[in-house]
Amino acid sequence: QVQLVESGGGLVQAGGSLRLSCAASGRTFSNYAMGWFRQTPGKEREFVAAISGSGGTTYYAPSDKGRFTISRDNAKNTVSLQMNSLKPEDTAVYVCAAAHSSDPTYIYTWRSDYNTWGQGTQVTVSS
Repeated sequence: QVQLVESGGGLVQAGGSLRLSCAASGRTFSNYAMGWFRQTPGKEREFVAAISGSGGTTYYAPSDKGRFTISRDNAKNTVSLQMNSLKPEDTAVYVCAAAHSSDPTYIYTWRSDYNTWGQGTQVTVSS
């Protein structure tokens, strides 16, 4: 399995941008589809974005499409989430996740598809 460490969270004003990164160590990174989720107190972990092992397929939650961009660099074992036009309701702990996949074009959007999770990074958007 891979190990995941997120970074890049912080405090930003509404309308601002942040770029989150997730560094992976361990097995061959390109064998893993990756995803970003967010969690707020009292709510279930919510899907944000996903990217296939090859990086050629991406998918976004409807609320984030057009504002967020997920990308990966398999040479550097990293996946990133560029977040623009941030809103106060985007405030959450953002967590990176990995799912082993034999198909480099496949993505996953369900929490249960992922078996490795990072610790998360806090994003706070002030109004």
